[in-house]
Amino acid sequence: MARPKPDYPSAGALRALADSDGRLAVRVTPGARSESIEIADGKVLVKVRTKPEDGKATSAVRDLLAQALDVAPSQVEMLRGATSREKLFRIPPEA
Repeated sequence: MARPKPDYPSAGALRALADSDGRLAVRVTPGARSESIEIADGKVLVKVRTKPEDGKATSAVRDLLAQALDVAPSQVEMLRGATSREKLFRIPPEA
């Protein structure tokens, strides 16, 4: 039985915040109590449970974004911010 999809913003709402090149700026909170994606004041806020060790939190963010966008994690590319809370990802265009 498939797990129900968490209540994330729609893929369209996330894509609307990306620039013309598909770059999406994200503010990350690692080590949170729960995982979520929010849009607040025109910014994408992502909370992940994973601690920021050896890139694990960044991978968790990429996986969460991919799930919200309904694409494979390999299609979400991190461009900047490997060790920062402010990250920049390239997301695929709508199919």
